[in-house]
Amino acid sequence: MSKLIVNCETGKEIVRELNIEELAQQAIDEANAIAVKAETEAQAAAEEAAKQQAFNDAVAAAVAAALAAQTPATTAEPTVEE
Repeated sequence: MSKLIVNCETGKEIVRELNIEELAQQAIDEANAIAVKAETEAQAAAEEAAKQQAFNDAVAAAVAAALAAQTPATTAEPTVEE
């Protein structure tokens, strides 16, 4: 694989083949970048899931409260006739 190399002192650009160590480091860097991206996406997905769960819980609580307000309270215990 060819790579553009820039000499920091002269600013001269050259294109050359990467050696085995550079190829290995490039593979490591690419794998690390993929891992960071996956971790970032997983964190974003977890945050979105938490928001959705909080919303669902709020809706469930509101529905339960509305139903409780509409249901007449019963204080008398049912009687059993013998």
